[in-house]
Amino acid sequence: MFKTLLRSVRQYRKLSLLSPLFVAAEVGIEIFIPYLMGNIIDNGLMKSDQNYVIHYGLILLVMSIVSLICGASASWTAAHAGAGFATNLRHDLFYHIQGFSFTNIDRFSGSSLVTRLTTDITNVQNAYQMLIRQAVRAPLMLIFSIVMAFNVNSQLALIFAVLVPILAVILVTILHFGRPLFRVVFRRYDTLNRVVRENVRGIRVVKTYVRENKEEQKFKAASKGIETVFTKAQRIMSMNGPAMQLVVNTSLLLLSWFGAKMIVGGTFQTGQLVSMYSYSNQILFSMSFLAMIFTQLSLSQASGDRIVEVLRDQPTITDQDNAISTVADGSIEFKNVNFSYADAKRPVLKDINLKIKSGQVIGIIGETGSGKSTLVQMIPRLYDTTRGQVIVGGHNVRHYDLKTLRDNVAMVLQTSILFSGTIAENLRWGNQDATDEQIIRAAKIAQADGFINEFDDGYNTQIEQGGNNVSGGQQQRLTIARALLKNPKILILDDSTSAVDTTTEQEIRQGLREDLPDTTKIIISQRIVSIQDADQIIVMDHGQIQDIGTHDELVQRNQMYREIYEFQQKVGDEN
Repeated sequence: MFKTLLRSVRQYRKLSLLSPLFVAAEVGIEIFIPYLMGNIIDNGLMKSDQNYVIHYGLILLVMSIVSLICGASASWTAAHAGAGFATNLRHDLFYHIQGFSFTNIDRFSGSSLVTRLTTDITNVQNAYQMLIRQAVRAPLMLIFSIVMAFNVNSQLALIFAVLVPILAVILVTILHFGRPLFRVVFRRYDTLNRVVRENVRGIRVVKTYVRENKEEQKFKAASKGIETVFTKAQRIMSMNGPAMQLVVNTSLLLLSWFGAKMIVGGTFQTGQLVSMYSYSNQILFSMSFLAMIFTQLSLSQASGDRIVEVLRDQPTITDQDNAISTVADGSIEFKNVNFSYADAKRPVLKDINLKIKSGQVIGIIGETGSGKSTLVQMIPRLYDTTRGQVIVGGHNVRHYDLKTLRDNVAMVLQTSILFSGTIAENLRWGNQDATDEQIIRAAKIAQADGFINEFDDGYNTQIEQGGNNVSGGQQQRLTIARALLKNPKILILDDSTSAVDTTTEQEIRQGLREDLPDTTKIIISQRIVSIQDADQIIVMDHGQIQDIGTHDELVQRNQMYREIYEFQQKVGDEN
């Protein structure tokens, strides 16, 4: 895990190395200060030697200033290195996710990926900053203080030799029971993020169905889940404080008891006892810091594991060497195609054999869950087949350069997604170099130009987040126009006119047929009126192709198709 994460340090390696060096210098000076203070008391104050006090007092002042400068430098370098490391790590994680196939994305929920990009990286950043500063300072302070304590008086220093291992055993035991709970906490964070995202994105539906109370209960349950586990973890980790206090008080009591006896016996001096008190505080303060560091590292280890889990998950769909960089035409062929999702018990597609000529209009219809969307997602390699081949333009889709393939296969998904920005900026997702004339032409084919010009700012109208300031039908038409700007060899409309009235839909189909005659057009729809003029209609049922034919042929010979058609005709007549 650490090796994977440390790859993101990169240009901040120098600052990461400087911070421990400044810390080491600061600790070295701080360790020597109590020893010097003890000498000032014993050799200066106790002997009324003013020159000695002034001389070494000035040395002490200079050392304190240098220690302050080193401490400030360590803090500055650690802060910048930590922030830079987090920036690189967030960049690496985000860009890695961009290369994921749908299969990879299915392994991680959207809410979980958001948590890993935000909360988890923040925890790792804090841990890294602590690692190159406090995690260096505390052990050095502990070791040097013990060495100096033995240098002052080896007999009294044995107190630390006994108490420190006892405290270490207590802290390790606490960490053993507390650490596993932090991983559970972050899984609960994923659940909370999912609940919040669903509520915020679907707030209009929530209000429409008056489900605010139910959503509040879901949020409360998710939040309570975090509170319960986190409280349990913190309850265990909070034992650090009492354990530390017990050891501190015990050490001070033993130092006072035995130190006073040795002073009375003439084998120990007052200044040396003061030094021992200082080293006692430094030793136990270091142990306290180590406990805090271990707590933070335990928390961040769970975060680090979750980040590395994503970074190590390699994209299941990648380019091959010498990949094909041109698509000849829009012909498509499925050869004995089977497909199963990773966690599915049965295949979603079974024994698919299909040939589509370039420039044809293909309709696909079938019940929900029959595999319609999955079938077309094989064409641009959003998923790879479990068995069999998908051939586009005479070549297996696995042999194409991914960008080339997906630039030539424009797909309008069921859910219309628009991004913050102007309408023109959204449309240019299809072609970032598109001219204004090309944008207007695509919008006209998609029957979007009319309503766009009704806005005061026209194509410069700002789209709110999620496209909330345009209707569902308008969103669909904008996404179709966006796809058309790719000038694709294959255009797939996955139930993407469901919110459009039948007249406008007919005009869109007419525009597609007239303006893109050489483009293969695949239209998935639940409405037969949307596909009845297609060259071929595919009827799907339970992941298999039940029948293929024209509208008239299917009405005559296919019972399922005929029943759907007659039912929709009846409903249309009643309306």
